[in-house]
Amino acid sequence: MIPGDRVGGRFELIERLGSGGMGTVWRARDTVLHREVALKAVRQDADTSPTVRERVMREARALARLSNPHVVTVYEVIEAEPHPWIVMELVPGTSLQQRIHAGPLSPAETARIGRQLLSALCAAHAAGIHHRDVKPANVLIRPNGTAVLTDFGIAALQGATALTAAGELVGTLEYMAPERIRGHDDPACDLWSLGLVLYTCTEGTSPLRRATTAATLAAVLEEPVPPPVHSGLLAPVLQSLLVRDPTARPGPRQLDAMLAQVEVGTTPSWDQSTMTAARMPTPADRTSPTQHDVPKPGTPTRRRTLVLLAATALLAVMTATALVLTFPTRKDNRPTAGPAVATATPSSFTPAPHTRSASPEPGRIPDPKPSASSSPAPSMSQPSSTPSDSGRWIAQLYSEPVSSGAAARDQRLNRIRTSVPDALYLRSDDYASLRPGYWVIYAPGPFADGRAALTFCAEHGRTTANACIGRYLSTNPADFTLQCRPPAPEAKGRCTRDS
Repeated sequence: MIPGDRVGGRFELIERLGSGGMGTVWRARDTVLHREVALKAVRQDADTSPTVRERVMREARALARLSNPHVVTVYEVIEAEPHPWIVMELVPGTSLQQRIHAGPLSPAETARIGRQLLSALCAAHAAGIHHRDVKPANVLIRPNGTAVLTDFGIAALQGATALTAAGELVGTLEYMAPERIRGHDDPACDLWSLGLVLYTCTEGTSPLRRATTAATLAAVLEEPVPPPVHSGLLAPVLQSLLVRDPTARPGPRQLDAMLAQVEVGTTPSWDQSTMTAARMPTPADRTSPTQHDVPKPGTPTRRRTLVLLAATALLAVMTATALVLTFPTRKDNRPTAGPAVATATPSSFTPAPHTRSASPEPGRIPDPKPSASSSPAPSMSQPSSTPSDSGRWIAQLYSEPVSSGAAARDQRLNRIRTSVPDALYLRSDDYASLRPGYWVIYAPGPFADGRAALTFCAEHGRTTANACIGRYLSTNPADFTLQCRPPAPEAKGRCTRDS
């Protein structure tokens, strides 16, 4: 197709705007309604099989289901050969990627954009849609400064059959959540990606991008996200969100509250009234993945070498099975956006009902209340504890999804016991203060409070939130907010029961 051609006898192509994960976008003129629109076609170099056609139609149906000012509007779909076209709203302005290239954004402006993108994601998640490719190139900024999320071409509709070939991974690797690479896909993956987008806005660089694909893959899977240095009041929000353990990340309601505080220039805080509601579990919580042990930055370790080798092997396997990785190469010729003026509040934060297992699994053994003496390590086939009415502090070292199976849990426990010999595990479903669906590997203490747990971790070389968090075990869901984060001894978050 070239400028001047018509699509569907009605839409005259004007200029090519760029390419996304599943198509090429043109600026076109609607000769009937006399307005400019955006037309999206399947990539010219893509397979035009029925499978690819269905992917495009899936995007159209996904977008048509959403009604949110920060999600691009779909007008109609044109069935044509050799591929269909999606007629969308033409968003004047520039991409967020281009805006970042002009210079880093302020923390307040980034927080405002972050709230708008969070609003778009919450609307999508409420409709059962995961975006799966949140990155600066897929965010457009209108002349009035408001943000619009685009390119749902690789979104996965919940309940729909995956159309990618076995082993095919679609997305932008440096913004992809580590748990998604491991095969788990839930709304928390999009929020990790949003956190990296906001980090890039204020810091000016993508923190996990490396010189090669294999190195980027290893960084996403294992390396700590470098602490932000130019993000000001936004820094604690980024650090709370970019934790590899999804059970420890803030939920959408809490994230919005924290961003709202940054937007008006106040220090963000973890508010218990919103945190409790935000962390009530959803069905996806049962299969979301786990945090990962992270070595100290700058410390060469045998484990990191093994991770890089494993990442290279994984890359080779994925390449052999048609890996699709869309790095940020969008060519966008939109004009520069004007000043930022608008704000938004996420439109949907409705949690699913909270459920817990009715009784312990067969073979569970009770764990006595903690005492001054150390408890012996459990056998690999038995959980280390069952609920107790009295709460207690632990040092959470790792959380493995129950869906991964006992073998994965036991392998991780053995690895952690090389540095923390007394490590135990429990099932999070038995504690209302934990997100369900995980085996939580932990040091039992006893600890007087969360700071004591962090001090213990620091003595064992675990100094980041990816390697240790002080958590409170109880049957009260309000105690989810009791999360004490490194560094010790000053700590961050809620570190005492009565704070």
